[in-house]
Amino acid sequence: MRLSTVVARRIALAAQGFGVFKPEPWSATSRHVQRVIDTVGIVQIDSVNVVSRSHYLPFYSRLGPHDSTLVDRARDRAPRRLVEYWAHEASLIPPSTWPLLDFRMRRAHDESWGGMQSVKREHPELVDAVLVEIAARGPLTSRQLEAALAHDLPRDREQWGWNWSLVKSALEHLFWAGEVSSAGRNSQFERRYAVPARVFPPHLRGVAESPGARPSDEEAFVELIRIAARAHGVGTEQCLRDYFRLKPHQAAPAIASLVEAGELEPVTIEGWKRPAYLHPSARRPRRISARALLSPFDSLVWQRERTSALFGFDYRLEIYVPEEKRVHGYYVLPFLLGEDLVARVDLKADRAGGRLLARRVTWEPGRGGVDETRELHEELESMANWLGLREVEVTA
Repeated sequence: MRLSTVVARRIALAAQGFGVFKPEPWSATSRHVQRVIDTVGIVQIDSVNVVSRSHYLPFYSRLGPHDSTLVDRARDRAPRRLVEYWAHEASLIPPSTWPLLDFRMRRAHDESWGGMQSVKREHPELVDAVLVEIAARGPLTSRQLEAALAHDLPRDREQWGWNWSLVKSALEHLFWAGEVSSAGRNSQFERRYAVPARVFPPHLRGVAESPGARPSDEEAFVELIRIAARAHGVGTEQCLRDYFRLKPHQAAPAIASLVEAGELEPVTIEGWKRPAYLHPSARRPRRISARALLSPFDSLVWQRERTSALFGFDYRLEIYVPEEKRVHGYYVLPFLLGEDLVARVDLKADRAGGRLLARRVTWEPGRGGVDETRELHEELESMANWLGLREVEVTA
């Protein structure tokens, strides 16, 4: 089958939850939040808070103004609908997805960051003590854990010579290894660490506590590609494996298995150099009517090659680019209108001043007419309302 780029774009937008009616402002319920979770499968976390914590933005883009504590509740309260783990990057995922990432947990000793590996290698007794303390006292933040260890094991503290960074590294090693999980975040956005038995719903505690009850690597790769294919609608092998940061040798056999089972259909897309795969249940709308400002970490745009191929939109986050070399701004959100990415908006929430600042707006060639400018201003007003800001100021 051959698809035009326009058709592929509509399939991709529909698969990501765009082009459906949003609830009335402030009327979204937990069911709407669950709909977004079920649709995208992963919500990336990032600590940058220039506009909002990034994990809230995908819900806003698909639901409009709503009570963000609904997302907090899904993450922080039992029965949890979201848990944290290294899925794409640091991510929120449904609890049922967590056991599928056991292959990554088992490789914590080899694939985690250097500080995590060294603390396990050089201070194994500290790592053991951290796990015991979390099991006994959790959920705890890293600061609370350090205070608890200082109280419970003062002599060992002197003997080990550890400090806050070592405790944090031990926690992050255990988190990567799946031996502790996150019971949510506090108001300072600190993880509250707990053993999996205290985090996961009853029907998943067996696989959370017993690695032997989890799917094999091959079964997990197939299921992860299945989730990615549903969330993409259509995509190349690179698109599908990037969703969970799988490697080629992990993804390729899983894709082949799903093709053989009839769960993926090989297709070609106009202008694409690589073969693609269509999910058989993907919707194929005749048109998409959407309007949204997108987080730089939204799953619609995080695979930049895909974004360029689908939308003709070359997108780069310039946070780490020196200010004098930035082209579009510091924290730039793509603006989705209809079925196209039509502009880039450098946004900042001036909370003290009660303003949402659009510090720079860059329209795509041929865009930015009267109607599109009005649509952008309406969307900025909507976002300001959601953020509790009184006014919008477009400064450039």
